[in-house]
Amino acid sequence: MWQFSRLCQTFFLILFLHTSHHVAQPDSSHSILLMIFHPVPDYHMHTPRCNHAIGSVQEYADAAMRFGLKEIGMSDHSPMPGDYDKAWRMDRSAMPDYLGEVERVRDACKGVLDLRVGLEADFHPGTEGYVKEMIASYPWDYVIGSVHYIDDWAFDNPDTIDIWEQWNIEQAYCAYFDLVTRSAESRMFDIIGHPDLIKKFGHRPPENSVRVIKAEERMLQAVLASGAALEISSAGLRKPVGEIYPHKRIVERAASLGIPFAFGSDAHSPSEVGHGMEMCISLLTACGVREIASFKARKRIMRQITHA
Repeated sequence: MWQFSRLCQTFFLILFLHTSHHVAQPDSSHSILLMIFHPVPDYHMHTPRCNHAIGSVQEYADAAMRFGLKEIGMSDHSPMPGDYDKAWRMDRSAMPDYLGEVERVRDACKGVLDLRVGLEADFHPGTEGYVKEMIASYPWDYVIGSVHYIDDWAFDNPDTIDIWEQWNIEQAYCAYFDLVTRSAESRMFDIIGHPDLIKKFGHRPPENSVRVIKAEERMLQAVLASGAALEISSAGLRKPVGEIYPHKRIVERAASLGIPFAFGSDAHSPSEVGHGMEMCISLLTACGVREIASFKARKRIMRQITHA
């Protein structure tokens, strides 16, 4: 009977989250009422230094504590060389201020909230030397590696959405997964970020495309070999695609391979902290995942996913 009750709770929670994200923006006050699982670390949050987020680090920490989180990580968009995506990320000159703010809040919250110092760095061929130097310049707790560009096309940027009309969708997916594969092979990152971001605006390849499935498999094999965790991200629930990153098929296959997962809300506002966590954890457990990754000093610690 207890197991049946849990299944019913999970079903109605997933139904609620699946429908509600279309009609309301996330609010950090959603917190405890619907919790089936104890909260897990949320490692993907940004600051205004990336030019498209709001809220101080303290406000993110306060939102996390209201949600019931015990651990979070800040991971703003990293600087990149030259003019690469300059309008959408932190400038190198802002890095000391970013680190200083995160460290101050981390120290102030000690004993109440564990705040990890992280970074979301881009993988873009030709910039590896710069990214490696930047990662080596500070003792991060973790580094997320993400792909936002195919060549010079920012495929997830609403300002360049028209370029989709110039691409074969199946080919775009394969090109994207090839870059994510290479990001894992670089061994620079602890977490592979939102691993099917290419679907953000709802563009879909042919159903069960053999080419895309093979590209996904190459990506997952590279992630497995690298030892990195795969991010399960709720951000897609707030985008036109309206679903978790990555797709259930990828989650199932990654789980079968034993690839670890880390959770990220990709919050660009304190109100988004922890958003969609229950739905993501429900998907993981439905696929047989029983642990979630946490990080400190770039060392991964696996923690049990437990019911509230």
